[in-house]
Amino acid sequence: MSQGNTVTGGGERCTLCGEPPVIRLREPGRHLCATHLIAELEERAARTIRERELIKPHDRIAVAFSGGKDSTALLVILSRLLSSWEDVSLVAITVDEGIAGYRDDTIRAAEEVTQKLRIEHVCVSFTDLIGNDLDTLLIGRETQACSVCGILRRKALSVAAHNAGATKIATGHNLDDEAQSVLMNALRGDLPRLVRTSDADSSDCFIPRIKPLADISEKEIAAYLFVQDLFPFLPECPYTRYALRAEVRSMLSAMEQKHPGTMRNLIKSKKTIEKYADRGAISEPMRRCRECGDPCSRELCQVCMLRKSLGK
Repeated sequence: MSQGNTVTGGGERCTLCGEPPVIRLREPGRHLCATHLIAELEERAARTIRERELIKPHDRIAVAFSGGKDSTALLVILSRLLSSWEDVSLVAITVDEGIAGYRDDTIRAAEEVTQKLRIEHVCVSFTDLIGNDLDTLLIGRETQACSVCGILRRKALSVAAHNAGATKIATGHNLDDEAQSVLMNALRGDLPRLVRTSDADSSDCFIPRIKPLADISEKEIAAYLFVQDLFPFLPECPYTRYALRAEVRSMLSAMEQKHPGTMRNLIKSKKTIEKYADRGAISEPMRRCRECGDPCSRELCQVCMLRKSLGK
């Protein structure tokens, strides 16, 4: 593998047991076999949960579960880490945006995983939320796909989590995603979002959001699933080509390849900015949307503004 972690070849051996390795971690410079890779990533996720106090007794965790690799890894890891927590429960929530030739496959994959893990699974759709699927909503405005989808998906997930009695929403954002978000917010000049903390973010209907995989790279997640025959080979969203994130991902991947540690350094920079920023001057005050009552920073939340623009 590349991007900070590489698949090994030749005579290397697992640093911990001497078995053939499946990955080389450039940080901290170790080779790991399949068994120790699995243990390493699950312990890293556990440490993130423990150090940031992401999950507490009696929590009900709604896992944002698309059926893709990141959310699959998240659901598998949480199901294992929380198996001994009798007072903590999981529910997987899949949002059906209504994307022809794409979402049906991922929903089937999601159903197979939740059945295998014996985890409650809820599926909600954009049609339930706003009366139309994404393909219909985007006619004539395809370049706005990721913006429209992100607003509605976040709302649908929040509503479903609330209805399921969840106390936390867990998302599969990984190290790469976090680094990309830092750079994207900087490129957009969005300082309030840049300095906003990600741990237990409770701005969405007051259900905190947690990111247990934030310290694990995309390549490590892929390897984790692959060695367990859990990697979901699914089509890519057809709207991805319109996304700024796709360009940022490509650029950062190239930078990480040439300069290992680039992504972690970006995240460190964000934490430094958070530490020294005057939050009172930068952060936007929260208020209630005058249409739906959800917390937001303007008179109307993004969902209600979108509804008005669509004539809903």
